[in-house]
Amino acid sequence: MTPDITPITMPKFGLAMTEGKIAGWLVEPGTQVTTGEELVDIETSKITNTFESPVAGLLRRHVAANGEMLPVGALIGIVADAAVADADIDAFITRFQADFAAASDAPGGAEAADEPVMMQVGAHNLRVHDRGAGDGTPLVLIHGFGGDLKNWMLNHAALAHGRRVIAFDLPGHGGSSKDVGPGTLAFFADVTAQLLAHLDLPRVHVMGHSLGGGIALTLAQVQPAKVASLALIAPAGLGPQINMDFINGFIEADRVRGVQDVLKYLVHDKSLIGRRMADDVLRYKRLDGAEAALRTVAAACFPGGKQGDDLRPVLATADMPVTLIWGQADEILPVAQADGLPGSVTRHILPAIGHMPQLESATTVNEVVEAFIGHEVATA
Repeated sequence: MTPDITPITMPKFGLAMTEGKIAGWLVEPGTQVTTGEELVDIETSKITNTFESPVAGLLRRHVAANGEMLPVGALIGIVADAAVADADIDAFITRFQADFAAASDAPGGAEAADEPVMMQVGAHNLRVHDRGAGDGTPLVLIHGFGGDLKNWMLNHAALAHGRRVIAFDLPGHGGSSKDVGPGTLAFFADVTAQLLAHLDLPRVHVMGHSLGGGIALTLAQVQPAKVASLALIAPAGLGPQINMDFINGFIEADRVRGVQDVLKYLVHDKSLIGRRMADDVLRYKRLDGAEAALRTVAAACFPGGKQGDDLRPVLATADMPVTLIWGQADEILPVAQADGLPGSVTRHILPAIGHMPQLESATTVNEVVEAFIGHEVATA
């Protein structure tokens, strides 16, 4: 995959869905689309769903025609910059289709090869999504408070070329077991290290968002030999301030409207927060143990309404490359916490972007991270 070409693939709307029919494209090639814009109607055995664009950009191709039935994960469209030549898109489609066919022929098929799986890691049952292959040092993605591996939906596949990229649900989150122990960053860093050992990954690049950034920094502090580099997105641990209206609101909200209002703290473009996202959060919060886990984490990491861990010293002594991405309009962790860091830390401050740059500015984040980890770091 090249950074200028983004595949649109047949989504999976439910656990039982294995294929879908293109009931009707809603956007014609040559149209600029925005993230979340209704793109195509897809008919399954049970219902017709409208698929919203996972990316922003120029829709260049309908690869799948109206009425065509395709398996989950199959290529249905292409988003690419206007400068990308048609011949390059043709070549991309050919490569994608060949790779997809090869994956489909593998044991378990393409769908099984690109779905999260449950893994027993020590005392924890973790939902893990392992994508990509190659000789590059693997990349591990660590989400933030209340999130899950879907927080990386616009980044995971884009970065999984030439290397494995592993996303997982932290304990207490998503589909993972809900025991969070003391709920500290050190606890989650230890679970991450256990997962690396389980996957036989002695050394990885680590990208962490928000609380996940604090976990990444803690892992680099306690087990530096495992961390080839750090890509930190609005990380916890660089200052005491945190918006507790978001933290407490996320824990307390129990209706769709309330959840939507809280989630809007995450982004500068409030239109990105739709009912579907709120419904997904509510489903998670209603799982046994989820709310108690969130309360434990909040009490451990944000005592007295402030961040309890000061991880700035880790950056002063870190023996690995570090890049930092932060939205200028972050309403949860103030961007001022990116000030005064060591000169060795490369900073990318994104204007008119909130707390989740990987959602609001996915292309930029992917380009920054790809360039950052694209040149392998030699083992010291």
